[in-house]
Amino acid sequence: MPSIITDVLFSEPSGRPNALIQFSGAVVFLLTYLYFSLPRNSTSSSWLLVLVAGFTLSGVAESLPKHRRKTAGVLRLTTMLLLAGFLGATLITPESVIG
Repeated sequence: MPSIITDVLFSEPSGRPNALIQFSGAVVFLLTYLYFSLPRNSTSSSWLLVLVAGFTLSGVAESLPKHRRKTAGVLRLTTMLLLAGFLGATLITPESVIG
């Protein structure tokens, strides 16, 4: 009996509407990063690039064709590990993430 996690992780990609939302989130975080990193006396905002990477990977996973279930699952798993690692780093050593 397959598990629910496997069913969700390796399901068919959702398609363009969900991918568009993910890519839009990546663009918003990238613009936020650029806005805060351009001034000379700005605070460290490099943690936003982790969010950009996570949203971009998720958008790529959802924009794949329907028959690329395994590739979409690997990209989703990579995204979850990336963002969970970022959350763990924030909880363990917040000064290294926030600056």
